[in-house]
Amino acid sequence: MAPNHDDKILAASKRHPIVPLEKGQFYKYGTAGFRMRASLLEGITFRVGLLAALRSRKLNSQAIGVMVTASHNPAADNGVKIVDPMGEMLEQDWEKYATGLVNCQSDEELVKQYNELAHQLKIDLKAPAKVIYGRDTRPSGHKLVSALADALEATDTEYVDHKLLTTPQLHYLVRATNTEGTPLSYGKVSEAGYYEKLAHAFVRAMKNKKIDGTLTVDCANGIGGPKLSEFLKYIPKGKVNLDVKVVNDDVLRPEVLNLDCGADFVKTKQRAPPIPKPQPGARCCSLDGDADRLMYYWIDPERGFFMLDGDRISSLAASFIGDLVESAGLKHDIRIGVVQTAYANGASTNYITQHLKLPVICTPTGVKHLHHVAQSFDIGVYFEANGHGTVLFSPDALTAFKEKQPQSPAQKDALETLAALGDLINQTVGDAISDMLMVEVILAHKAWSLRDWAMTYSDLPNRLVRVEVGNKDLFHTTDAERRLSHPEGAQQEIDDAVKKYKDARSFARASGTENACRVYAEAATRSEANELAERVARIIERYGSGQ
Repeated sequence: MAPNHDDKILAASKRHPIVPLEKGQFYKYGTAGFRMRASLLEGITFRVGLLAALRSRKLNSQAIGVMVTASHNPAADNGVKIVDPMGEMLEQDWEKYATGLVNCQSDEELVKQYNELAHQLKIDLKAPAKVIYGRDTRPSGHKLVSALADALEATDTEYVDHKLLTTPQLHYLVRATNTEGTPLSYGKVSEAGYYEKLAHAFVRAMKNKKIDGTLTVDCANGIGGPKLSEFLKYIPKGKVNLDVKVVNDDVLRPEVLNLDCGADFVKTKQRAPPIPKPQPGARCCSLDGDADRLMYYWIDPERGFFMLDGDRISSLAASFIGDLVESAGLKHDIRIGVVQTAYANGASTNYITQHLKLPVICTPTGVKHLHHVAQSFDIGVYFEANGHGTVLFSPDALTAFKEKQPQSPAQKDALETLAALGDLINQTVGDAISDMLMVEVILAHKAWSLRDWAMTYSDLPNRLVRVEVGNKDLFHTTDAERRLSHPEGAQQEIDDAVKKYKDARSFARASGTENACRVYAEAATRSEANELAERVARIIERYGSGQ
Protein backbone atom coordinates (compact mmCIF):
# COMPACT_ATOMS: atom_id res chain seq x y z
CA MET A 1 0.00 0.00 0.00
CA ALA A 2 1.33 3.45 -0.98
CA PRO A 3 2.34 5.74 1.88
CA ASN A 4 -0.24 8.39 2.63
CA HIS A 5 1.41 11.77 2.41
CA ASP A 6 -1.97 13.52 2.39
CA ASP A 7 -2.16 14.69 6.01
CA LYS A 8 1.43 15.90 6.05
CA ILE A 9 1.02 17.77 2.73
CA LEU A 10 -2.24 19.30 3.93
CA ALA A 11 -0.73 20.53 7.20
CA ALA A 12 2.41 21.87 5.52
CA SER A 13 0.47 23.56 2.73
CA LYS A 14 -1.56 25.53 5.29
CA ARG A 15 1.72 27.00 6.57
CA HIS A 16 2.62 28.17 3.05
CA PRO A 17 -0.62 29.44 1.50
CA ILE A 18 -0.87 30.40 -2.15
CA VAL A 19 -1.67 34.05 -2.92
CA PRO A 20 -4.84 34.05 -5.06
CA LEU A 21 -4.70 35.99 -8.32
CA GLU A 22 -7.49 38.06 -9.86
CA LYS A 23 -10.24 36.12 -11.60
CA GLY A 24 -9.15 34.79 -14.99
CA GLN A 25 -5.43 35.00 -14.14
CA PHE A 26 -3.16 32.10 -13.21
CA TYR A 27 0.49 31.35 -12.43
CA LYS A 28 2.43 29.86 -15.36
CA TYR A 29 5.68 27.88 -15.43
CA GLY A 30 7.76 29.60 -18.11
CA THR A 31 11.29 29.35 -19.50
CA ALA A 32 12.68 30.52 -16.16
CA GLY A 33 10.17 28.59 -14.04
CA PHE A 34 7.97 30.80 -11.86
CA ARG A 35 9.38 34.32 -11.54
CA MET A 36 7.64 37.34 -9.97
CA ARG A 37 7.50 39.52 -6.85
CA ALA A 38 8.98 37.50 -4.01
CA SER A 39 5.92 38.16 -1.82
CA LEU A 40 3.85 35.89 -4.11
CA LEU A 41 6.25 32.96 -4.15
CA GLU A 42 6.13 31.13 -0.82
CA GLY A 43 3.12 28.93 -1.63
CA ILE A 44 4.37 28.44 -5.20
CA THR A 45 7.78 27.23 -3.99
CA PHE A 46 6.09 24.76 -1.61
CA ARG A 47 4.11 23.30 -4.52
CA VAL A 48 7.17 23.17 -6.77
CA GLY A 49 8.76 21.04 -4.02
CA LEU A 50 5.87 18.56 -4.33
CA LEU A 51 6.41 18.33 -8.09
CA ALA A 52 10.19 17.91 -7.72
CA ALA A 53 9.55 14.95 -5.38
CA LEU A 54 7.19 13.37 -7.94
CA ARG A 55 9.72 13.99 -10.72
CA SER A 56 12.48 12.22 -8.79
CA ARG A 57 10.26 9.19 -8.12
CA LYS A 58 9.19 9.10 -11.78
CA LEU A 59 12.84 9.07 -12.89
CA ASN A 60 13.99 6.08 -10.83
CA SER A 61 14.90 8.14 -7.75
CA GLN A 62 17.49 10.27 -9.57
CA ALA A 63 18.25 13.61 -7.91
CA ILE A 64 16.22 16.57 -9.14
CA GLY A 65 17.41 20.15 -8.64
CA VAL A 66 15.50 23.23 -7.55
CA MET A 67 17.04 26.70 -7.93
CA VAL A 68 15.61 29.75 -6.17
CA THR A 69 16.64 32.85 -8.14
CA ALA A 70 15.28 35.68 -10.27
CA SER A 71 18.51 36.03 -12.27
CA HIS A 72 18.79 39.58 -13.70
CA ASN A 73 15.50 40.82 -12.16
CA PRO A 74 15.40 43.50 -9.42
CA ALA A 75 16.07 42.50 -5.81
CA ALA A 76 12.36 42.54 -4.85
CA ASP A 77 11.67 39.65 -7.27
CA ASN A 78 12.50 35.99 -6.93
CA GLY A 79 11.83 32.77 -8.80
CA VAL A 80 11.90 29.00 -8.57
CA LYS A 81 12.69 26.46 -11.27
CA ILE A 82 13.30 22.73 -11.54
CA VAL A 83 16.47 21.14 -12.96
CA ASP A 84 16.35 17.67 -14.52
CA PRO A 85 18.88 14.87 -13.76
CA MET A 86 21.54 15.74 -16.35
CA GLY A 87 21.46 19.40 -15.37
CA GLU A 88 19.06 20.37 -18.16
CA MET A 89 15.79 22.34 -17.91
CA LEU A 90 12.63 20.57 -16.73
CA GLU A 91 11.14 18.39 -19.48
CA GLN A 92 8.61 20.54 -21.33
CA ASP A 93 5.70 18.12 -20.82
CA TRP A 94 6.06 18.60 -17.06
CA GLU A 95 5.69 22.40 -17.22
CA LYS A 96 1.90 21.95 -17.43
CA TYR A 97 1.94 19.71 -14.32
CA ALA A 98 3.82 22.46 -12.44
CA THR A 99 1.31 25.04 -13.65
CA GLY A 100 -1.59 22.77 -12.63
CA LEU A 101 -0.34 22.10 -9.08
CA VAL A 102 0.49 25.74 -8.41
CA ASN A 103 -2.95 26.94 -9.50
CA CYS A 104 -4.94 24.62 -7.21
CA GLN A 105 -7.44 26.83 -5.36
CA SER A 106 -7.33 25.04 -1.98
CA ASP A 107 -5.07 22.80 0.10
CA GLU A 108 -7.55 19.92 -0.36
CA GLU A 109 -7.56 20.37 -4.15
CA LEU A 110 -3.74 20.40 -4.07
CA VAL A 111 -3.59 17.04 -2.25
CA LYS A 112 -6.15 15.57 -4.66
CA GLN A 113 -4.23 16.76 -7.74
CA TYR A 114 -0.89 15.53 -6.29
CA ASN A 115 -2.35 12.02 -5.93
CA GLU A 116 -4.07 12.14 -9.33
CA LEU A 117 -0.78 13.14 -10.95
CA ALA A 118 1.03 10.23 -9.25
CA HIS A 119 -1.69 7.85 -10.50
CA GLN A 120 -1.78 9.29 -14.04
CA LEU A 121 2.03 9.12 -14.42
CA LYS A 122 2.28 5.70 -12.71
CA ILE A 123 4.58 7.05 -9.98
CA ASP A 124 5.34 4.75 -7.04
CA LEU A 125 5.02 6.98 -3.96
CA LYS A 126 6.89 4.34 -1.91
CA ALA A 127 10.02 4.79 -4.02
CA PRO A 128 12.88 6.92 -2.63
CA ALA A 129 13.19 10.49 -3.90
CA LYS A 130 16.02 13.02 -3.76
CA VAL A 131 16.06 16.78 -4.37
CA ILE A 132 19.03 19.14 -4.15
CA TYR A 133 18.62 22.90 -4.09
CA GLY A 134 20.34 26.27 -3.84
CA ARG A 135 19.52 29.97 -3.88
CA ASP A 136 21.05 33.29 -4.85
CA THR A 137 21.71 36.21 -2.48
CA ARG A 138 18.16 37.67 -2.36
CA PRO A 139 16.88 38.05 1.23
CA SER A 140 13.60 36.35 0.25
CA GLY A 141 15.45 33.18 -0.70
CA HIS A 142 15.74 31.94 2.86
CA LYS A 143 11.96 31.89 3.40
CA LEU A 144 11.37 30.23 0.03
CA VAL A 145 13.80 27.36 0.60
CA SER A 146 12.14 26.77 4.00
CA ALA A 147 8.83 26.29 2.16
CA LEU A 148 10.59 23.97 -0.29
CA ALA A 149 12.09 21.90 2.54
CA ASP A 150 8.64 21.56 4.16
CA ALA A 151 7.25 20.08 0.91
CA LEU A 152 10.13 17.62 0.72
CA GLU A 153 9.69 16.52 4.34
CA ALA A 154 5.92 16.13 3.84
CA THR A 155 6.60 13.72 0.93
CA ASP A 156 9.42 11.76 2.68
CA THR A 157 11.97 13.07 0.17
CA GLU A 158 15.70 13.12 0.91
CA TYR A 159 17.14 16.57 0.28
CA VAL A 160 20.43 18.46 0.28
CA ASP A 161 20.55 22.22 0.81
CA HIS A 162 23.61 23.61 -1.00
CA LYS A 163 22.76 27.10 0.26
CA LEU A 164 24.19 30.02 -1.76
CA LEU A 165 25.10 29.08 -5.34
CA THR A 166 25.17 30.47 -8.85
CA THR A 167 22.49 28.89 -11.05
CA PRO A 168 25.12 27.05 -13.18
CA GLN A 169 26.71 25.61 -10.02
CA LEU A 170 23.36 24.06 -9.03
CA HIS A 171 22.99 22.58 -12.55
CA TYR A 172 26.55 21.19 -12.26
CA LEU A 173 25.81 19.62 -8.86
CA VAL A 174 22.63 17.92 -10.13
CA ARG A 175 24.51 16.26 -13.00
CA ALA A 176 27.51 15.41 -10.82
CA THR A 177 25.21 13.80 -8.24
CA ASN A 178 23.48 11.62 -10.83
CA THR A 179 26.67 10.54 -12.62
CA GLU A 180 28.82 9.95 -9.52
CA GLY A 181 30.70 6.66 -9.73
CA THR A 182 29.74 6.04 -13.38
CA PRO A 183 31.83 6.24 -16.58
CA LEU A 184 29.91 9.49 -17.35
CA SER A 185 31.06 11.13 -14.08
CA TYR A 186 30.77 14.92 -14.46
CA GLY A 187 32.93 15.91 -11.51
CA LYS A 188 33.06 15.84 -7.72
CA VAL A 189 29.73 16.47 -5.97
CA SER A 190 30.71 19.70 -4.22
CA GLU A 191 31.18 23.37 -4.89
CA ALA A 192 34.94 22.79 -4.58
CA GLY A 193 34.62 20.05 -7.22
CA TYR A 194 33.13 22.63 -9.62
CA TYR A 195 36.06 25.03 -9.04
CA GLU A 196 38.65 22.24 -9.35
CA LYS A 197 37.20 21.00 -12.64
CA LEU A 198 37.14 24.48 -14.20
CA ALA A 199 40.59 25.49 -12.92
CA HIS A 200 42.24 22.27 -14.11
CA ALA A 201 40.59 22.49 -17.54
CA PHE A 202 41.50 26.20 -17.86
CA VAL A 203 45.20 25.51 -17.23
CA ARG A 204 45.15 22.65 -19.79
CA ALA A 205 43.33 24.75 -22.40
CA MET A 206 45.64 27.77 -21.96
CA LYS A 207 48.82 25.77 -22.72
CA ASN A 208 51.03 28.49 -21.22
CA LYS A 209 49.60 31.09 -23.60
CA LYS A 210 49.93 34.67 -22.35
CA ILE A 211 46.99 36.90 -21.40
CA ASP A 212 47.76 40.61 -21.63
CA GLY A 213 46.33 43.11 -19.18
CA THR A 214 43.65 43.00 -16.51
CA LEU A 215 40.11 41.68 -16.98
CA THR A 216 37.60 43.77 -14.98
CA VAL A 217 34.52 41.68 -14.08
CA ASP A 218 31.27 43.39 -13.02
CA CYS A 219 29.35 40.82 -10.94
CA ALA A 220 25.99 42.70 -10.74
CA ASN A 221 26.31 42.73 -6.92
CA GLY A 222 25.07 39.15 -7.05
CA ILE A 223 26.21 35.66 -6.12
CA GLY A 224 28.77 35.60 -8.98
CA GLY A 225 31.03 38.01 -7.06
CA PRO A 226 31.97 35.83 -4.08
CA LYS A 227 31.91 32.67 -6.22
CA LEU A 228 34.28 34.11 -8.84
CA SER A 229 36.64 35.32 -6.09
CA GLU A 230 36.56 31.81 -4.58
CA PHE A 231 37.23 30.17 -7.97
CA LEU A 232 40.31 32.34 -8.60
CA LYS A 233 41.96 30.77 -5.53
CA TYR A 234 41.93 27.41 -7.36
CA ILE A 235 44.08 28.55 -10.31
CA PRO A 236 47.63 27.34 -9.56
CA LYS A 237 50.05 30.23 -9.03
CA GLY A 238 52.51 30.66 -11.89
CA LYS A 239 50.58 28.37 -14.27
CA VAL A 240 48.40 31.07 -15.86
CA ASN A 241 48.75 34.85 -15.64
CA LEU A 242 44.99 35.52 -15.38
CA ASP A 243 44.68 38.95 -13.76
CA VAL A 244 41.04 39.52 -12.73
CA LYS A 245 39.67 42.56 -10.96
CA VAL A 246 36.29 41.71 -9.37
CA VAL A 247 33.96 44.74 -9.08
CA ASN A 248 30.29 45.31 -8.17
CA ASP A 249 30.41 42.39 -5.75
CA ASP A 250 28.48 43.94 -2.83
CA VAL A 251 26.18 41.17 -1.60
CA LEU A 252 25.62 42.76 1.82
CA ARG A 253 23.21 45.39 0.45
CA PRO A 254 20.45 43.41 -1.28
CA GLU A 255 18.91 46.53 -2.80
CA VAL A 256 21.89 47.02 -5.18
CA LEU A 257 21.52 43.58 -6.84
CA ASN A 258 21.38 44.13 -10.64
CA LEU A 259 20.97 47.87 -10.02
CA ASP A 260 22.54 49.83 -12.91
CA CYS A 261 25.04 47.02 -13.47
CA GLY A 262 25.27 43.44 -14.72
CA ALA A 263 24.95 41.76 -18.12
CA ASP A 264 21.31 42.74 -18.68
CA PHE A 265 22.04 46.42 -17.93
CA VAL A 266 24.97 46.42 -20.37
CA LYS A 267 22.94 44.74 -23.14
CA THR A 268 19.77 46.80 -22.82
CA LYS A 269 21.34 50.20 -22.03
CA GLN A 270 24.34 49.64 -24.36
CA ARG A 271 26.71 51.30 -21.95
CA ALA A 272 29.24 50.32 -19.30
CA PRO A 273 28.13 49.96 -15.67
CA PRO A 274 29.78 52.11 -13.00
CA ILE A 275 33.22 50.52 -12.62
CA PRO A 276 36.66 51.95 -11.78
CA LYS A 277 37.82 53.65 -15.00
CA PRO A 278 39.64 50.98 -17.03
CA GLN A 279 42.54 51.71 -19.34
CA PRO A 280 41.41 52.54 -22.91
CA GLY A 281 40.76 49.24 -24.73
CA ALA A 282 41.09 47.15 -21.53
CA ARG A 283 38.94 44.01 -21.31
CA CYS A 284 35.76 44.27 -19.26
CA CYS A 285 32.84 41.89 -18.84
CA SER A 286 29.62 41.67 -16.85
CA LEU A 287 27.80 38.72 -15.30
CA ASP A 288 24.13 38.87 -14.30
CA GLY A 289 22.72 38.36 -10.80
CA ASP A 290 22.86 34.54 -10.83
CA ALA A 291 25.94 34.33 -13.11
CA ASP A 292 24.44 32.59 -16.14
CA ARG A 293 24.77 35.49 -18.63
CA LEU A 294 27.95 37.14 -19.92
CA MET A 295 28.61 40.37 -21.82
CA TYR A 296 32.09 41.64 -22.90
CA TYR A 297 32.90 45.28 -23.72
CA TRP A 298 35.59 47.90 -23.79
CA ILE A 299 35.83 51.69 -23.78
CA ASP A 300 37.38 53.08 -26.97
CA PRO A 301 38.98 56.55 -26.56
CA GLU A 302 37.56 57.64 -29.95
CA ARG A 303 34.34 55.62 -30.41
CA GLY A 304 33.33 55.25 -26.76
CA PHE A 305 31.59 52.08 -25.51
CA PHE A 306 31.82 48.91 -27.64
CA MET A 307 29.90 45.75 -26.69
CA LEU A 308 30.57 42.10 -27.54
CA ASP A 309 27.32 40.25 -26.83
CA GLY A 310 26.08 36.66 -27.04
CA ASP A 311 26.17 36.69 -30.86
CA ARG A 312 29.84 37.71 -30.74
CA ILE A 313 30.69 35.06 -28.13
CA SER A 314 28.90 32.44 -30.25
CA SER A 315 30.78 33.31 -33.45
CA LEU A 316 34.12 33.48 -31.57
CA ALA A 317 33.57 30.02 -30.06
CA ALA A 318 32.35 28.51 -33.34
CA SER A 319 35.33 29.92 -35.26
CA PHE A 320 37.95 28.71 -32.75
CA ILE A 321 36.41 25.26 -32.23
CA GLY A 322 35.90 24.82 -35.99
CA ASP A 323 39.60 25.56 -36.59
CA LEU A 324 40.62 23.11 -33.84
CA VAL A 325 38.43 20.33 -35.27
CA GLU A 326 40.05 20.84 -38.67
CA SER A 327 43.58 20.89 -37.17
CA ALA A 328 42.72 17.70 -35.23
CA GLY A 329 41.86 15.88 -38.49
CA LEU A 330 38.22 15.46 -37.44
CA LYS A 331 36.52 17.76 -39.95
CA HIS A 332 34.71 14.90 -41.72
CA ASP A 333 33.80 13.05 -38.50
CA ILE A 334 32.35 15.85 -36.36
CA ARG A 335 29.37 18.00 -37.31
CA ILE A 336 29.43 21.52 -35.85
CA GLY A 337 26.35 23.74 -35.82
CA VAL A 338 25.29 27.08 -34.37
CA VAL A 339 21.84 27.76 -32.87
CA GLN A 340 20.41 31.29 -32.66
CA THR A 341 17.09 33.06 -32.07
CA ALA A 342 15.38 35.70 -34.19
CA TYR A 343 17.09 38.38 -32.04
CA ALA A 344 20.56 37.40 -33.34
CA ASN A 345 22.09 40.19 -35.39
CA GLY A 346 21.86 39.40 -39.10
CA ALA A 347 25.56 40.23 -39.56
CA SER A 348 26.52 37.45 -37.10
CA THR A 349 24.35 34.93 -38.97
CA ASN A 350 25.96 35.92 -42.29
CA TYR A 351 29.46 35.69 -40.78
CA ILE A 352 28.83 32.18 -39.43
CA THR A 353 27.18 30.81 -42.59
CA GLN A 354 29.29 32.58 -45.24
CA HIS A 355 32.71 33.01 -43.61
CA LEU A 356 32.85 30.10 -41.16
CA LYS A 357 30.75 27.88 -43.49
CA LEU A 358 28.78 26.45 -40.57
CA PRO A 359 25.03 25.73 -40.47
CA VAL A 360 22.82 28.04 -38.37
CA ILE A 361 19.43 26.95 -37.04
CA CYS A 362 16.96 29.48 -35.65
CA THR A 363 14.69 28.48 -32.74
CA PRO A 364 12.04 30.28 -30.68
CA THR A 365 13.33 32.47 -27.83
CA GLY A 366 14.26 30.60 -24.64
CA VAL A 367 17.35 28.60 -23.74
CA LYS A 368 15.40 25.32 -23.49
CA HIS A 369 14.69 25.55 -27.25
CA LEU A 370 18.30 26.32 -28.20
CA HIS A 371 19.73 23.63 -25.91
CA HIS A 372 17.49 20.95 -27.44
CA VAL A 373 18.50 21.79 -31.03
CA ALA A 374 22.21 22.11 -30.12
CA GLN A 375 22.11 18.48 -28.93
CA SER A 376 21.47 17.36 -32.53
CA PHE A 377 25.07 18.31 -33.48
CA ASP A 378 28.35 16.66 -32.41
CA ILE A 379 29.35 20.15 -31.28
CA GLY A 380 26.45 22.57 -30.84
CA VAL A 381 27.20 26.23 -30.11
CA TYR A 382 24.26 28.24 -28.80
CA PHE A 383 23.98 31.73 -27.34
CA GLU A 384 21.13 34.16 -27.08
CA ALA A 385 22.09 37.75 -27.88
CA ASN A 386 21.62 38.50 -24.13
CA GLY A 387 24.77 36.49 -23.34
CA HIS A 388 23.15 33.26 -22.12
CA GLY A 389 24.58 30.19 -23.80
CA THR A 390 27.12 27.40 -23.94
CA VAL A 391 28.74 24.80 -26.21
CA LEU A 392 27.54 21.20 -26.12
CA PHE A 393 29.87 18.31 -26.97
CA SER A 394 28.31 14.92 -27.75
CA PRO A 395 29.72 11.80 -26.04
CA ASP A 396 31.04 10.71 -29.47
CA ALA A 397 32.91 14.01 -29.90
CA LEU A 398 34.47 13.81 -26.41
CA THR A 399 35.52 10.21 -27.09
CA ALA A 400 37.09 11.22 -30.43
CA PHE A 401 39.20 13.92 -28.75
CA LYS A 402 40.62 11.37 -26.31
CA GLU A 403 40.98 8.33 -28.57
CA LYS A 404 42.11 9.66 -31.97
CA GLN A 405 45.78 8.93 -32.55
CA PRO A 406 47.51 12.20 -33.50
CA GLN A 407 49.60 12.16 -36.68
CA SER A 408 51.59 15.31 -35.85
CA PRO A 409 52.40 17.63 -32.92
CA ALA A 410 49.84 20.15 -34.25
CA GLN A 411 47.13 17.46 -34.31
CA LYS A 412 48.03 16.37 -30.77
CA ASP A 413 47.85 19.99 -29.59
CA ALA A 414 44.41 20.52 -31.18
CA LEU A 415 43.00 17.29 -29.70
CA GLU A 416 44.26 18.18 -26.21
CA THR A 417 42.77 21.69 -26.44
CA LEU A 418 39.41 20.30 -27.57
CA ALA A 419 39.38 17.81 -24.69
CA ALA A 420 40.19 20.63 -22.23
CA LEU A 421 37.38 22.81 -23.66
CA GLY A 422 34.97 19.89 -23.18
CA ASP A 423 35.72 20.06 -19.45
CA LEU A 424 35.99 23.86 -19.21
CA ILE A 425 32.63 24.67 -20.84
CA ASN A 426 29.63 23.91 -18.62
CA GLN A 427 27.60 21.34 -20.61
CA THR A 428 24.47 21.69 -18.49
CA VAL A 429 23.51 25.34 -18.96
CA GLY A 430 24.91 28.75 -19.86
CA ASP A 431 27.51 29.61 -17.21
CA ALA A 432 28.98 33.12 -17.17
CA ILE A 433 32.15 32.14 -15.27
CA SER A 434 32.81 29.11 -17.50
CA ASP A 435 32.01 31.10 -20.68
CA MET A 436 34.30 33.92 -19.53
CA LEU A 437 37.17 31.44 -19.12
CA MET A 438 36.43 30.06 -22.61
CA VAL A 439 36.64 33.57 -24.11
CA GLU A 440 39.92 34.23 -22.29
CA VAL A 441 41.37 30.97 -23.65
CA ILE A 442 40.36 31.82 -27.23
CA LEU A 443 41.69 35.39 -27.08
CA ALA A 444 44.98 34.11 -25.63
CA HIS A 445 45.36 31.45 -28.35
CA LYS A 446 44.62 33.98 -31.09
CA ALA A 447 46.65 36.74 -29.35
CA TRP A 448 43.65 39.03 -29.90
CA SER A 449 42.52 42.16 -28.13
CA LEU A 450 38.79 42.91 -27.85
CA ARG A 451 39.26 45.31 -30.78
CA ASP A 452 40.63 42.43 -32.91
CA TRP A 453 37.63 40.30 -31.94
CA ALA A 454 35.23 43.12 -32.88
CA MET A 455 36.81 43.42 -36.34
CA THR A 456 35.47 40.01 -37.44
CA TYR A 457 32.22 41.62 -38.70
CA SER A 458 30.19 44.81 -38.29
CA ASP A 459 26.81 44.55 -36.57
CA LEU A 460 23.83 45.82 -38.47
CA PRO A 461 22.26 48.75 -36.58
CA ASN A 462 19.19 47.51 -34.72
CA ARG A 463 16.43 48.65 -32.43
CA LEU A 464 14.17 46.83 -29.97
CA VAL A 465 10.84 48.48 -29.08
CA ARG A 466 8.24 47.48 -26.49
CA VAL A 467 4.64 48.09 -27.63
CA GLU A 468 1.69 48.11 -25.19
CA VAL A 469 -1.27 46.22 -26.69
CA GLY A 470 -4.86 45.57 -25.65
CA ASN A 471 -4.41 41.78 -25.77
CA LYS A 472 -1.06 40.16 -26.48
CA ASP A 473 -2.76 36.79 -27.04
CA LEU A 474 -4.00 38.07 -30.42
CA PHE A 475 -0.42 37.75 -31.70
CA HIS A 476 0.73 34.30 -32.86
CA THR A 477 4.06 33.55 -34.54
CA THR A 478 5.50 30.96 -36.88
CA ASP A 479 8.97 30.31 -38.44
CA ALA A 480 10.78 30.37 -35.05
CA GLU A 481 8.96 33.58 -34.04
CA ARG A 482 10.19 35.47 -37.11
CA ARG A 483 6.75 35.88 -38.73
CA LEU A 484 3.24 36.62 -37.45
CA SER A 485 0.52 34.17 -38.44
CA HIS A 486 -2.13 36.21 -36.55
CA PRO A 487 -3.65 38.77 -36.63
CA GLU A 488 -4.25 38.25 -40.34
CA GLY A 489 -2.76 40.97 -42.50
CA ALA A 490 -0.22 42.20 -39.93
CA GLN A 491 2.74 40.26 -41.37
CA GLN A 492 2.02 41.51 -44.90
CA GLU A 493 2.19 45.09 -43.64
CA ILE A 494 5.48 44.36 -41.85
CA ASP A 495 6.89 42.82 -45.07
CA ASP A 496 5.85 45.91 -47.04
CA ALA A 497 7.58 48.17 -44.51
CA VAL A 498 10.81 46.11 -44.57
CA LYS A 499 11.04 46.34 -48.39
CA LYS A 500 11.56 50.10 -48.12
CA TYR A 501 14.97 49.74 -46.39
CA LYS A 502 18.37 48.29 -47.29
CA ASP A 503 19.59 45.08 -45.57
CA ALA A 504 16.49 45.24 -43.40
CA ARG A 505 14.42 42.77 -41.43
CA SER A 506 11.88 43.14 -38.66
CA PHE A 507 9.63 40.92 -36.59
CA ALA A 508 7.14 41.23 -33.74
CA ARG A 509 6.32 38.72 -31.00
CA ALA A 510 4.19 38.75 -27.89
CA SER A 511 6.09 39.18 -24.61
CA GLY A 512 6.19 36.09 -22.42
CA THR A 513 5.65 38.05 -19.21
CA GLU A 514 3.83 41.32 -20.01
CA ASN A 515 0.75 42.41 -21.96
CA ALA A 516 2.97 43.84 -24.67
CA CYS A 517 4.73 42.95 -27.93
CA ARG A 518 8.42 43.26 -28.71
CA VAL A 519 9.36 44.70 -32.11
CA TYR A 520 12.89 44.08 -33.42
CA ALA A 521 14.23 45.87 -36.50
CA GLU A 522 17.60 46.09 -38.20
CA ALA A 523 18.76 47.94 -41.31
CA ALA A 524 21.87 49.29 -43.04
CA THR A 525 21.94 52.55 -41.04
CA ARG A 526 21.01 53.55 -37.49
CA SER A 527 18.36 56.03 -38.65
CA GLU A 528 16.75 53.45 -40.95
CA ALA A 529 16.68 50.80 -38.19
CA ASN A 530 14.99 53.32 -35.85
CA GLU A 531 12.53 54.40 -38.54
CA LEU A 532 11.63 50.80 -39.43
CA ALA A 533 11.15 49.87 -35.75
CA GLU A 534 8.79 52.81 -35.22
CA ARG A 535 6.86 51.97 -38.38
CA VAL A 536 6.38 48.32 -37.37
CA ALA A 537 5.49 49.39 -33.80
CA ARG A 538 2.64 51.49 -35.22
CA ILE A 539 1.39 48.48 -37.20
CA ILE A 540 1.40 46.36 -34.02
CA GLU A 541 -0.32 49.11 -32.02
CA ARG A 542 -3.09 49.28 -34.60
CA TYR A 543 -3.67 45.51 -34.72
CA GLY A 544 -3.29 45.25 -30.95
CA SER A 545 -6.13 47.69 -30.40
CA GLY A 546 -8.38 45.67 -32.74
CA GLN A 547 -8.47 48.35 -35.45
